[in-house]
Amino acid sequence: MTLAEFLDPLLQPALTLAGTPTSWAELLGFATGILTVWLVARQNIWNWPIGVVNVVLLGLVFLAVGLYADAALQIVYVVLGLYGWWQWRFGGAGRTRLAVRATARAEWAALAACGVLAAAGLTFALVAWTDSTVPFWDALTTTLSLMATYGQTRKLVESWWLWIAVDLIYVPLYAYKGLYLTSALYVLFLGLCVSGLLAWRRELAARPVPVPA
Repeated sequence: MTLAEFLDPLLQPALTLAGTPTSWAELLGFATGILTVWLVARQNIWNWPIGVVNVVLLGLVFLAVGLYADAALQIVYVVLGLYGWWQWRFGGAGRTRLAVRATARAEWAALAACGVLAAAGLTFALVAWTDSTVPFWDALTTTLSLMATYGQTRKLVESWWLWIAVDLIYVPLYAYKGLYLTSALYVLFLGLCVSGLLAWRRELAARPVPVPA
């Protein structure tokens, strides 16, 4: 059995929404996506392995509908998922549990510079080498998602703001592509991201402020 034959059942219709078939990969991506974000908001380390399963499923969906940058992004997510799993477990002082913190100005500057360059480069690549119908929005959401995921691996509170921005773009983008279930998923993600932002900010505010010796 080839890889394509093995994966084909995941791309078969599981149900129909608004006259558009919804594949098993999209349906399972919906379920694992909600669970992943819910676990992240609660700082449960199991969000990372479940998240890896989620991005593999969604990668198949995006490839099938021509969202090539989003499909390629899922490969990077697998790497970042493994990195985040390690960081949350051993990234704190003395190989301890990583703690929530605010993003430093230098980190913001570096993320912003990388984001602008990445979005511009991806937009050019999608226009030049693919038949993408939404090259700029595909590139922008890809770039913001990478920035947000990196921030999440480091438990940066402001990474939630990036996810909120991404979700606000993804909801209409996926509906435009006929991925209605995935579009609805990102509406739920938006609510979960707001919840995660508030939870992480509460933890940061409750932490004792170190007193200089």
